[in-house]
Amino acid sequence: MTSGNGTVLAGLDDTSHSWLAVDWAASEAGLRGGALRLVHAVGPGPEIGYDETGAGLTRQVFEVATSMLDDGRARVGAAHPGLPIEALLAHASPAEAILDAAEDADLIVVGTRGRGGFAGLLLGSVSLKVAAHADRPVIVARGRLSHAAEDGIVVGVRDERDETALRFALAVAGRWQTGVRLIHAWSPVGRAGLVVPQMDSLDEEQRAHRELLDRVARSAADYPQVPVDTELAVDAPAAAVVEASKRAALVVLPRHPAEGRLGLRLGSVTHAVLHHAACPVAIVPT
Repeated sequence: MTSGNGTVLAGLDDTSHSWLAVDWAASEAGLRGGALRLVHAVGPGPEIGYDETGAGLTRQVFEVATSMLDDGRARVGAAHPGLPIEALLAHASPAEAILDAAEDADLIVVGTRGRGGFAGLLLGSVSLKVAAHADRPVIVARGRLSHAAEDGIVVGVRDERDETALRFALAVAGRWQTGVRLIHAWSPVGRAGLVVPQMDSLDEEQRAHRELLDRVARSAADYPQVPVDTELAVDAPAAAVVEASKRAALVVLPRHPAEGRLGLRLGSVTHAVLHHAACPVAIVPT
């Protein structure tokens, strides 16, 4: 990952979900003192964007696409004077265009679903693919879009590998002047079977989960200006994070490497939170 220039990239199409993502991305780019990069994809195949000779974009497609990008640049520029804005037209699938254009960006922002999605879907395939494959943090802009909320930023913690996600959240919280809340959810092993666990066993289990959460939280010492608290929840992880999202400005989740040959790039908890969170969700590769 070769980021560090403060650039925030947002995918743009003609849907309301896309415009919400662009507006959120512009605000974040301004807070970072960076630039906004708008990317619009016209499709990967010659039947979509090229004329009969294959020599270039058809005039109609080109005019519609460039008009959309010009409109986006003008709209964002009016709302965020002085923000550097770059517009990029890509001849690729939307997910590939976004991933390719993000090579030197710090952050990717996408809407919940794009122009090709079905109205009943909670999250589109483009958003899922970008979140699953990007080598830098991805924000899926959904729910209540604000940079300030009662609980600030919520971080879902699974294990010690999640320090990268926490550091991302702490840096964002410093810019937003808000706090961070770490949540680690667990269910007693005995609940999965017929044997009721003994109290000593439950205490030891809880103590182990508390120690794990405390170890991950040590990174907060490097951000003394950010208020941090922790929560050990006896609940399903997805349910605990989705509930916390109702009072948060942002949920941050780690994306762990896929386990095994058939391992999913986005786990079941991440899928559930991406589909049901009440605020934007950041997926941070560990």
